Amino acid sequence: MTDEFWKRKSLAGMSSQEWESLCDGCALCCLQKLEDDETGEIYYTDVACKLLDLGTCRCIDYPTRAKKVASCLVLSVDSPEAFAWLPATCAYRLLADGNDLPEWHPLVTGDPDSVHAAGISATDKAVSETETTQWTVLRKLGE
Repeated sequence: MTDEFWKRKSLAGMSSQEWESLCDGCALCCLQKLEDDETGEIYYTDVACKLLDLGTCRCIDYPTRAKKVASCLVLSVDSPEAFAWLPATCAYRLLADGNDLPEWHPLVTGDPDSVHAAGISATDKAVSETETTQWTVLRKLGE
C-alpha cells in the first residue's frame, strides 16, 4: 500500500471508501458480547450474528444490517462511544486512540486474508446464532 491515508487523515477526514477500508474483516464486532453488570467488563462469545458469513467473515447484508439486527454495531466518527465495544486490535479503535495499524492489517500487507493468517479473526472460532443456543465466552474485550 503506497497511500497510507490513515497516517495523515483523522477518522473524521476520511472518505467513506477510506473509512470502510479500515475494517480488517476480523468479524469480532459481529460476535455476541456480554457485559458484566458489576464490573462493566465486556466479553466476546463464540456466537456470531445471523448475518455473518462465517466463511468470509463478512456481513451478507451489509447495507441494511442495522434494519435487520437491532443490536448491530454501526460505527460512526460521531459515535466514538461505540468503539469501546470493539476489540483492541480494531483499526477504528486503534486510530481513534492515536495508534497505528498492526503489521497484519490488510491495508498494510495488501492481502485481505492477512487478518485470518494472523489468527485475529473469528474464522473457525464462531457459530451462527441460528445454529446454537449455547454461548461460550472466548475472551475479555481488549485481550
